[in-house]
Amino acid sequence: MDGDSLYSIGELARRTGLTVKTIRFYSDRGIVAPTDRSPAGYRLYSIDAVARLDLVRTLRELGLDLPTIRKVVDRELSLPEVAAAHADALAVQIRVLRLRRAVLTAVAERGSTPEETELMHRLAQLSEDERGRLIGDFLDAVFGGLDAVPAFAGVMRSMTPELPDNPEAEQVQAWVELAEMSLDPGFRAVVRRMAVDQAAEQTRSDVGPRRDIAAVVRDHTGPALTAGIDPASPQADRIVAEFTAHYAHILGRPDDVELRRRLATRLETVNDPRRERYLQLLAVVNGWPAPESLAPVFAWSVHALRVRTQQ
Repeated sequence: MDGDSLYSIGELARRTGLTVKTIRFYSDRGIVAPTDRSPAGYRLYSIDAVARLDLVRTLRELGLDLPTIRKVVDRELSLPEVAAAHADALAVQIRVLRLRRAVLTAVAERGSTPEETELMHRLAQLSEDERGRLIGDFLDAVFGGLDAVPAFAGVMRSMTPELPDNPEAEQVQAWVELAEMSLDPGFRAVVRRMAVDQAAEQTRSDVGPRRDIAAVVRDHTGPALTAGIDPASPQADRIVAEFTAHYAHILGRPDDVELRRRLATRLETVNDPRRERYLQLLAVVNGWPAPESLAPVFAWSVHALRVRTQQ
């Protein structure tokens, strides 16, 4: 048949791969209207119907509704405009599905109760402003009243999760767990203790710029840990003396048993596994590299200090 030929509905079905029932359905709704009818009253279609049906099938597979498709094929609506609007709608649907998947995955992995599941669902659905207020409340509870330490402004920024507009499922799941942690009074108390301890070490006016003691301990202890030095051995004496002397200088106190006990307690607080978990989750949410675990370093240092302060 040439370009001027007319096709029966069966012939059109063979050319397009659609069923006769489907073509009749589209024809009844005026999306692909017949060009003529045979003497027996059967519908006949021009070659243009093939192109229209191909477009209709494509748009249906993309999820467009029939009224919109009819306007597109009749050129009442611009296809680029319809595509853009539909893409936006799909983006919203994808985000919702990711949120649901993240919550269901967390429920399955953690064996959550119905109450915990409800909380996770609410946290996953928070808007950007609501997420900001939740984390802002957490940071205020931790750092409130400690404005005298300039470095804390940067610390607060570094502890702020920023979920992207189109997060991956693991980012949503990490955000939910992180948000739960930020609401936990016990975790808030631990981080507040760290902040207060650090503030006490940073506010002495007679000491110049100084690093956080946890960073100093890490730098001194890391090589010892790598070298396999036993924290209770005499080989560790010099290492311990180096970072305790630094701590004594920060506090303006002698390097005695009491100071070493205080430092051991300080490092035990810093080594709380919830702190490290928060930082791990933060890295996932923000798309940062996974942080190095410092738990072995702090555990070595605490052991070394406790051995040397036993009565």
